[in-house]
Amino acid sequence: MGAIIGALGGLIGLGGAEFRLPILIGLFNFAALEAVILNKAMSLVVVATALPFRAGTVPFSAVADNWPIVLNLLAGSLIGAWFGAGWATKLRSETLYKVIAIMLVAIAIVLVFGHDATAGQPMLTGVSQLIAGVFAGFIIGIVASLLGVAGGELLIPTLVLLFGADIKLGGSLSLAISLPTMLVGFTRYSRDRSFSVISRNKAFLLIMAAGSIVGTFVGGLLLGIVPNAVLLPALAIILLISAVKVWRH
Repeated sequence: MGAIIGALGGLIGLGGAEFRLPILIGLFNFAALEAVILNKAMSLVVVATALPFRAGTVPFSAVADNWPIVLNLLAGSLIGAWFGAGWATKLRSETLYKVIAIMLVAIAIVLVFGHDATAGQPMLTGVSQLIAGVFAGFIIGIVASLLGVAGGELLIPTLVLLFGADIKLGGSLSLAISLPTMLVGFTRYSRDRSFSVISRNKAFLLIMAAGSIVGTFVGGLLLGIVPNAVLLPALAIILLISAVKVWRH
């Protein structure tokens, strides 16, 4: 499962966590908050490895050239990640399951419609773009922490539509933004007693993480081969099915 999900991360520029979370809850029977924390830990592995594996197609220099965009979104996402993780630790499990299910449906919709966007002129410029970038980053940071995801499914459409980035560059930029955002959320979760799920499941975490690294390598090789017109609707259907199962859990 780690390898399959990791391949999706390398292929699209996602951490793959939106697909991993329902598996942790439904297949491996982790409680909601524990699943989110484990998901966050494994997403960090996928994001950290997916970025260099994609460098053959999108070089690091291209990412570095767009540092103002990265900083703009990080200004909001770091704050959102801290608040989102704090809220997750206070929600009842039943409520968190429903929040997760609703967000999975929202992500499925964004995958289908948001990722069809093509690079062009930025939607906004100047101060308006700066403010919109911070606000978008804040919302994405909250979602990333509540689900334990990297946030690429929301970051990529934002980068394409708001900043006019190319879809492939957007995937790598999203990974560069996701990594520090996830570290902030992870730090906040470490203050909750549920964080002990990591020490109790080290072997499981390492095995799934190893599979994820293999998957991100394969996904990086497949980048640009699998058409989005086929891939994205299929992934959206998987997310919708997962949302129903998590809601009923």
